Amino acid sequence: MSPGRLVGNAVTVIIGERVLSGCEDAFMAWQQKVNSAASNYPGFIAAEINPATSVQQDWSLTYRFDSIPNLQAWLNSATRHDLLTEGRSYCDGPPTQQIVTGTAPPPDTLVTAVVTHRVAPEDIDHFLAWQQRLRLAESKFPGYRGSEIFRPIEGVQDEWTTLYRYDSAADLDRWLTSSERRQLLDEGKRFGEFGLRTIDSSFGNWFAFGEVGGQAAVPSNAKTVIAVWVGLYPTVMLLSLAMAPEHLRMWQGMLIGNLLSSFIMTYVTMPFYVNRLLYRWLYPASDTPMTATNIRTALVIVAVTVFWAVLFWLVTTVLWTLP
Repeated sequence: MSPGRLVGNAVTVIIGERVLSGCEDAFMAWQQKVNSAASNYPGFIAAEINPATSVQQDWSLTYRFDSIPNLQAWLNSATRHDLLTEGRSYCDGPPTQQIVTGTAPPPDTLVTAVVTHRVAPEDIDHFLAWQQRLRLAESKFPGYRGSEIFRPIEGVQDEWTTLYRYDSAADLDRWLTSSERRQLLDEGKRFGEFGLRTIDSSFGNWFAFGEVGGQAAVPSNAKTVIAVWVGLYPTVMLLSLAMAPEHLRMWQGMLIGNLLSSFIMTYVTMPFYVNRLLYRWLYPASDTPMTATNIRTALVIVAVTVFWAVLFWLVTTVLWTLP
């Protein structure tokens, strides 16, 4: 299935699978079943299957959704979990996965390299400077068509992802085996191990490369604190009400409650409530009018907070008295 409509805040997940020899046909049939299931989820735009080639050893599977929350809803769904359990017998080892954002340029046929790094917060400035040196060096090689770096996406992916593409596998290999790249990799040893995958053909045309790209900017600390607070209050209150009849001692209640609230915040409250409610504020597009967005978001936060406060006041003082 080729990419369809394009959305400014669209997000794509790139999945690599090593398929067992002799299972290719069964894997293809199963993957088409997975793609069909994904197409029924909100925000689905397109999916694509690229079998292994002489350039890429893994099968490349790409899904494109119109937003991070909608992609999360699919990735975390029970439907997908059941399908993955069914398809594991066709695969050799666990899959790889990267998530990137951005709009798509006109289609072409290129070879794309996907590189992932885990970067400590204190090393981000040095990492970006090093990436710029890499970019300048690779741009001097024949066949270079552009590159883009994507920041981690909070709650979804911890790695920095860099995509760069060339006209052909030979052009890409010339850069990958060059002395210039080896020297720059030595300079970047402080950032630890990295992962690299090569993807052949049409995957590369799903993304913008160059000065205008699709970085998923990390929300500020202030936004993160407010977003967590919006989700934490109803989560903790609902858990407290649910656990109240058990008459647990304080140390027991806190121990169990903190564990449950951590799981609920991570897998339910943040992806399905807070991120959807505050998405345009947490991840604004480059042309978003921030003043108006901040005002609207403040009103939304006040409204939902008042709603929860009144609801829990009614439950705990009018309708029911805590035991």
